[in-house]
Amino acid sequence: MTSPDDTLPPFACPRCAAMVHERFWGPCRACRAELVASHGTAPAEGAGDPEGTRFEPAMHVVPNHVATKD
Repeated sequence: MTSPDDTLPPFACPRCAAMVHERFWGPCRACRAELVASHGTAPAEGAGDPEGTRFEPAMHVVPNHVATKD
């Protein structure tokens, strides 16, 4: 019995160069699993609380010059 992926034409995984039968071109299942595990969903270092900070414009930010022209 063949799996549905075996009916697809093989191609070389762009990451590990293994010949695979996948529906879409790209990293093979093993490489995708490794990438997901290595990048995970943990927040980046230095990422603060987005709700705790409020945007304060810099002092050099001025209103539209045309609107302030007399």
